[in-house]
Amino acid sequence: MITNTLFNRKETFTKMIKVFLLTTLIVAICMVLMAITILIKKNGRFPNTHVGGNKEMRKRGIRCVETQDKEARRDNPNAIPERERK
Repeated sequence: MITNTLFNRKETFTKMIKVFLLTTLIVAICMVLMAITILIKKNGRFPNTHVGGNKEMRKRGIRCVETQDKEARRDNPNAIPERERK
């Protein structure tokens, strides 16, 4: 009885290892294929998916929120100083 349960555990463990190695192999193949498309391209870079990198968005005046926030936080040299309340 004890040897039977040990055999089942061993069999289950080997199946788990096979499945793990198979999924690791599939993921590795996908990574290599994605890398090949980048290497074959003329510039060989990842595509710029940032809003600021899109020409059509820039034409329409649409900018990245982070960029707009940075610009809004800058000190304005033309700002009129406010008076303190008494």
